[in-house]
Amino acid sequence: MKASLFVTCIADMMYADVGKSVVQVLRRNGVDLDFPEGQTCCGQPAFSSGYYKETAIVAKKMIEVFEKSEKVVIPSGSCAAMIHHGYPILFANDPIWKKRAEEFVAKCYEFSQFIVDILGITDVGATFPKKVTYHSSCHMTRILGVEEQPKTLLKNVKGIDFIELPYSFDCCGFGGTFSMKMADISGAIVEEKVENIIGTGAEVLVGSDLTCLMNIGGRLSRRGVPVQVMHLAQVLDQGGGKNAY
Repeated sequence: MKASLFVTCIADMMYADVGKSVVQVLRRNGVDLDFPEGQTCCGQPAFSSGYYKETAIVAKKMIEVFEKSEKVVIPSGSCAAMIHHGYPILFANDPIWKKRAEEFVAKCYEFSQFIVDILGITDVGATFPKKVTYHSSCHMTRILGVEEQPKTLLKNVKGIDFIELPYSFDCCGFGGTFSMKMADISGAIVEEKVENIIGTGAEVLVGSDLTCLMNIGGRLSRRGVPVQVMHLAQVLDQGGGKNAY
């Protein structure tokens, strides 16, 4: 199967190893993956702040860049949710771009969703003998509707000791600009999330949204809690065989 990778801003700028792991996992599982170099932001920061006209410019660029792609894989539930939810809103009154947006939306998938629902794979052959818990991010579950796919993949990793996180669907407190505008509330939310993580006794916290992991990881680090934070792709890339580049 052919697919294109939309790596997302934060992975590109701050977590390049996550992008590498996504490529490794997909290529090992038979995906002919390419990377359209003209890709940019999905537009979520501007959209969430009410700048719809500015967001539409960015969205049009994304649609054009991926127009020839058969499938688009996104290692971020939040960005995937933005495309699925936000793009139809942006172009609701523009017949030409509405059609192009609908075609783009129809071929965009979050990373775990693509593996489980499109490739039909629930075991990628990874090995990770550690105690792991999983944070379910808001946009991925509530807007995109992807809940069980990442957990299914994790539970099939050899040697893993998977522990359910209490109140896993509660927000981590990031929420984009919310964490800056409402810093005190955001801090209280992430503190509660960290307490729940500590309570599991897990060695590793896994998630599918890097902004959530950045926020939670920052609080864990400031508190001196020795819990490693990893994106799902990084876990699935463990012990999976030879380099797929």
